[in-house]
Amino acid sequence: MTLRRLVLWRHGETDYNASSRMQGQLDSVLTDVGRNQAKFAVPALARFSPDVVVASDLKRATDTATIFTETTGVPLRFDKRLRETHLGLWQGMTGPEVDEQWPGARQIWQTDSTWTPPGGEARVEVAARASEVVADLDQSTEDTAVLCAHGGLITALTGYLLELPVTTWAKLGGIGNCHWVVLARRATSGLSWRLIAYNAGITG
Repeated sequence: MTLRRLVLWRHGETDYNASSRMQGQLDSVLTDVGRNQAKFAVPALARFSPDVVVASDLKRATDTATIFTETTGVPLRFDKRLRETHLGLWQGMTGPEVDEQWPGARQIWQTDSTWTPPGGEARVEVAARASEVVADLDQSTEDTAVLCAHGGLITALTGYLLELPVTTWAKLGGIGNCHWVVLARRATSGLSWRLIAYNAGITG
């Protein structure tokens, strides 16, 4: 059976988000706002009737996913391939701090999905490892899956699955905390994915 629908859900607000620091693969924690965001999102995501939730093993994603699965009873798995982009030496820094030490580099990184931060990984590498999770789900019996992950990964994976040119991935907007992307397949379109919703979510 082939996966028919995929919901890519970003974690709730973290302490690093609140202080405008770049997290990468650092293990930040949800704020009270972030936990409430996850709780508010549960009814909307439950309408997709997912068969499984697969979450990044970083705490901000596992905690967000657990809020959903404890409420709905949907099975939960963890997969390190869904971790956020490794930002190397930039992890834990603010944008201005990065700009001071690497002038112009952050702008290149934001516009070129093949460019790698010092000691980190490129978005094309992130998409490649995340796509393996989708390929594994395609070999299972699940019809609809929620992947609870991270903004950078979700954007990269969306571009990859839609088969967009890598040069256009940066044109996809960012994903708000606890917002999601919905991708689906038509029975007549083979394995091709189409975009149903982008950066959807509960505001307030």
